[in-house]
Amino acid sequence: MASTTETGHAKNVSNFESLISFIKGYGATYNPSKDSIKVDALELILINAKKTIVDIDNVLPAYTNAVSARESAFEPLGKLITRINNAIKATDTTENVDESVKTLVRKLQGTRATSKISDEEKQQLTTEGKEVNQISASQMGYDNRLENFYKLIMLLSSIPQYAPNEEDLKISTLTALYEDLKTKNTAVVNTTTPLSNARIARNDLMYKPLSGLVDCAADAKVYIKSVFGPSSPQYKQVSKLEFKSLAK
Repeated sequence: MASTTETGHAKNVSNFESLISFIKGYGATYNPSKDSIKVDALELILINAKKTIVDIDNVLPAYTNAVSARESAFEPLGKLITRINNAIKATDTTENVDESVKTLVRKLQGTRATSKISDEEKQQLTTEGKEVNQISASQMGYDNRLENFYKLIMLLSSIPQYAPNEEDLKISTLTALYEDLKTKNTAVVNTTTPLSNARIARNDLMYKPLSGLVDCAADAKVYIKSVFGPSSPQYKQVSKLEFKSLAK
């Protein structure tokens, strides 16, 4: 299903086509001196606007599918990390090794080593002359999670005691999972670029000041109002057509 924003862009184009249709119905009476709102110029904008919508529709599925595949692949990672941590706890590793694993586990699960202090506690510490520099625990971006997962695998590889019998906890399986996650993350990156470029082209055509579809539609409506009058049936036809700036 198309997002509300994407639907809004298409609605602007649809209303613009209706505007042109009404304008053509006015015949020779619609004769602006401004080149950007002459019929031929408006029709060219419409053609190009429709093309930008189609261009986005063509590249959007690949991006959407890549995002969905990445989310599905990363979703079980949290529980897997917990099992890895428990597997380490069940071995005879040293306290330092356990703490190194815990540090990466916390980063991968977005938790803190210590609970976050409240604003009141922070203010009290500042009043007492103590420096407050609480680092955010949020490292849950896909790139960060990939990096920390790789670090965890490398750490586990260096721990002789880590030799689980469970297939999905073995280093070889974790490495294969990492490669799969990295591939799916790269797919999102690669499909983001054409979608972003297509949206830039659409926004430039439709929302650029003065020459974009929305501003030209507004100018055409003002001209119709000046020619036929604000109470005329002609202006009432076009005044109902909404054009919203959705340049995002």
